[in-house]
Amino acid sequence: MEKATNIFYMGKGGVGKSTSAALNSLFLAQKGFEVLLVSLDPAHNQSDIFEENLSDTPKQIVPHLTAVEIDQDRWIKRYLKDVHNQINRTYSYLTSFNLEKYFKVIKYSPGLEEYALILAFKEIRRKFLQHDLLVFDMAPTALSLKFFTLPSLSLIWINHLLALRKEIIKKRELITKVRLMKKEIETDKVLSKIEDSVQEYTALKELFEDQERTKINLVLNPDLLSFAESKRIVNGLKEINIFLNQVIINKILCDSSCEHIERELSGIPIIQAPFSETPLIGLDILTRFLKENEDVMLSQPLKVLMNGVK
Repeated sequence: MEKATNIFYMGKGGVGKSTSAALNSLFLAQKGFEVLLVSLDPAHNQSDIFEENLSDTPKQIVPHLTAVEIDQDRWIKRYLKDVHNQINRTYSYLTSFNLEKYFKVIKYSPGLEEYALILAFKEIRRKFLQHDLLVFDMAPTALSLKFFTLPSLSLIWINHLLALRKEIIKKRELITKVRLMKKEIETDKVLSKIEDSVQEYTALKELFEDQERTKINLVLNPDLLSFAESKRIVNGLKEINIFLNQVIINKILCDSSCEHIERELSGIPIIQAPFSETPLIGLDILTRFLKENEDVMLSQPLKVLMNGVK
């Protein structure tokens, strides 16, 4: 049975997205949750924030909190290898035509980054499903939106392929018949793979749309430029039936006005995180900031989850 809840942190570069993800992960770990903080941002700021050398191997930061940084290039290579292996298994007969050399063009295909991140995400879910919370520090806006859009777009394409393959099988009778336990079973490797892909991306789409299992936290600053990009994020997610869990207005100063944000994003829980004169780097400084602003952290929608934590 699935346990881990996903918490994604999105936002324009420089708004404090990575710091917000780090602070909330540390806060939730202090409350007794088992938390894994995952950096999907190629900039990998979590190593700097915690002053730790993070990598693909999870490293414990404090009790109940471990962190990992995803190597995007490594996962792109793994994705390409998986595609290559699938092609070889499904179209093994093509080797006799010496067509394998043409598969190399796959590495130049658009969208490799989001497919690689999806592959990494699924692996994280598989390995750490028993954690309470998986916190994802996301890549810049464009790549993050592609990440969340990928299951929906893939399903449109794959369902067309499914219909086409069924039509081919129906008209050309390309089903290979094999003997198994004295029974004749109709099989088609391509059809089977397409059907598996439909199930896979349907499950991902449902996971992203499920507001109980997936929570999207949008981080922004009070300035108009940051807010403009944030509105694009909100609208982009709505188009694929994904909605925000909360908005974090970060780096609030005494004279900061948030009325325009509260007006435009009414109905979405909003918390205001104060500006820190001291750079939020290092475990001691992060811990002190949390202690000084515990009331802000407790105002989050996740406080409902904390009722079960002793």
